[in-house]
Amino acid sequence: MTTERIVGIGAGAKELATEDMTLNIGPQHPSTHGVLRLRLTLDGERISAAEPIIGYMHRGAEKLFEVRDFRQIIVLANRHDWLSAFSSELGVVLAVERMLGMEVPVRAVWTRTLLAELNRVLNHLMFLGSYPLEVGAITPIFYAFREREALQRVMEEVSGGRMHYMFNRVGGLKEELPAGWTARARSTVSEVRARMGDIDDLIMGNEIFRARTRGVGVLTREQILQYGVSGPIARASGVDFDLRRDEPYLAYGDLDVRVVTRTEGDCLARFECLLDQVHASLDLADACLDRLAELPPGPINQRLPKVLKVPEGHTYAWTENPLGINGYYLVSHGEKTPWRMKLRSASFNNIQVLTELLPGNLVADMIAILGSMFFVVGDIDK
Repeated sequence: MTTERIVGIGAGAKELATEDMTLNIGPQHPSTHGVLRLRLTLDGERISAAEPIIGYMHRGAEKLFEVRDFRQIIVLANRHDWLSAFSSELGVVLAVERMLGMEVPVRAVWTRTLLAELNRVLNHLMFLGSYPLEVGAITPIFYAFREREALQRVMEEVSGGRMHYMFNRVGGLKEELPAGWTARARSTVSEVRARMGDIDDLIMGNEIFRARTRGVGVLTREQILQYGVSGPIARASGVDFDLRRDEPYLAYGDLDVRVVTRTEGDCLARFECLLDQVHASLDLADACLDRLAELPPGPINQRLPKVLKVPEGHTYAWTENPLGINGYYLVSHGEKTPWRMKLRSASFNNIQVLTELLPGNLVADMIAILGSMFFVVGDIDK
């Protein structure tokens, strides 16, 4: 009997067998928006498998809802997506108001719609400025933050908050708008719209940006539907669905909501959807300001009892948040705290599709794809 051993091995070994490499991106990586970890299996420079690993920012928001009353849970609901705080507050108060059978004053309805669209623009401007950073362009973020600061001043004046507004209340809004605020808001909307062309020209006219994003990270309509992806990412792949138009809430049923779509489904299409959505939201903000100017003086909230108890039952409210569909399933046992509040966040579904989206792409394109998914990690982990 003979035993054969290989005692030396050279470059020709790769011809006999190949070995995949596992690469961890994160959980502390500068090109991810928060503490996300991606475990990639590489075949050379090409990704053969991808696994998003989440939970590093999990704070147990849904469990915390159960030990706070219906006024207090608003402060928790606006923190998981820190770029969409006002919009996240809305889902909670809409669910509670539906359980109470409460009619909200018309001035509150239109003001909520206005502030939700301003918050949408703030969210999109952050990604419009930060996404080019992923592919090496630093200048756009300064332009985006110039517009963000103008809108932040408007939001901060009305609510007192810079990121976590806490301006929604069950039954309406916290307080009346400051004197002259609508005129200042209208002026700011006009200024931002006039200067959006700078961002458009700077980024969309850049041939390097277009080369890094066109045809990269194509997400099909079938993948969108399988994973429940929503928002601008879904609409960039031809899914023509927007709750503001298709199942209106607040004042959207009285507005002409322009839904921005593309069919290519690549990184460039997702960016274009975000850019065009800013213009559509600014138009909606103007329409809301016009309507508020026509309304007679009146209350902006409902008077509530000292202890607010929601009747026994359950309901589901969903909203078209800046990053996609947020859902709120509320179960009440007739007490002053929710028995259960289940949160369906847009980013959670949107990031899971990376499992199918990344394989087959180069590592060099992974950052461009990841940045185009427009997620907030707190919105994933909750």
